[in-house]
Amino acid sequence: MGLKKVYLDNNATTRVDNSVVEYMNRFYLENYAVASSQFSHTPGIKAKEGVEKAREIIARKINAGNNKIVFTSGSEEANNIALKGTALANRGSDRKGLIVSKIEHFSVLDSAKSLGKHGFNVDFIDVDNEGFVDIDHLKSLLNDKTLLVSVMHGNHEIGTIQDLDAISEVVHRAGALFHTDASYSFLQVPVDVESTGIDLLSVSSDKVYGPKGTGALYVSDSVKITKINDGGFQEFNLRGGIENVPGIAGFGKACEIFSEKDIEKTRSIRDYLYEQLRLNIEGILLNGSSDLNRRLPNNMNVSFNYVEGESVVLHLDMRGIAVITGSACFSRALQASHVLMAMGFSHERAHGSIRFSPGKFTTKDDIDYTVGHVKEVVTKLRELSPLAATPT
Repeated sequence: MGLKKVYLDNNATTRVDNSVVEYMNRFYLENYAVASSQFSHTPGIKAKEGVEKAREIIARKINAGNNKIVFTSGSEEANNIALKGTALANRGSDRKGLIVSKIEHFSVLDSAKSLGKHGFNVDFIDVDNEGFVDIDHLKSLLNDKTLLVSVMHGNHEIGTIQDLDAISEVVHRAGALFHTDASYSFLQVPVDVESTGIDLLSVSSDKVYGPKGTGALYVSDSVKITKINDGGFQEFNLRGGIENVPGIAGFGKACEIFSEKDIEKTRSIRDYLYEQLRLNIEGILLNGSSDLNRRLPNNMNVSFNYVEGESVVLHLDMRGIAVITGSACFSRALQASHVLMAMGFSHERAHGSIRFSPGKFTTKDDIDYTVGHVKEVVTKLRELSPLAATPT
């Protein structure tokens, strides 16, 4: 097989759709004024119209009604605003408790830990061996001092999709607010903030074939929140600074053209990938939900017995295949994936994990090429591994 390029890291980021790039060019080359200049001249009005159109599209996708959609630089900033902004707005309240799951994105975990240094009490929810939060443990942590609970919708490593309705009900029964990081599930899995009772929700453009550096935070009108970066009155006076008009417009366009057909194609490719891996390679362990319908349609995370994830990733990269591992070499700390460790896995299994994440541009030929090379790489690494009982 000749060397080809196969990108299977769509959980991390996606290729921008061509039509999105074309639409964004209008705001780079024609309607390039800042949106806050709407009060001064026509170019500013055109830019503002691009921002507001995107805001309306995103609001419809999650049934936000007239509640706020605040544009940010990405879901990481949205998560920071959700936790820190809510905590600051309620710092005079008796509610000083924050609860997050153990498998959150670092932007949530680190925001919570940071608030823990400033007078807030932080607790972490256990998860089971498929990555689902322990509802009973959550109930035991909740009390009349709890301000906010944050549980991500679809996990960024293992793809497990949480039951937001059940979590929201428990959280609101305790009188607390509920935030979910939906940056990896947005558009991939339906979510209705109104019927589910979500108070704050983070999303990101680059996960849905839109531009990088753009995200949004849904804020229910019932939520008190304080902006954490000053500098202007933009975005409902919740985020100071000039809006990224081309990025925001592109985000809206990406949401507008995203279709059910895209989801079904990606899910079909993901299922085909898992089937071919199991048929061709022994000693594969699935990480995350065993029910493929309860995991993100673009996520497949597996561990290969007796091999390290870093080695597999580097060998595949040399063969033109882009995948990722959650273990040591790919974080700044020499430790296994915090997600897999929270699920109770051994260091060996956590270090051996590989995340394959196809997208709407992935083909079956890409998968056949990938599986063939994965088989060769895993076989070779097992022959060299002192952990392997017998070479396979």
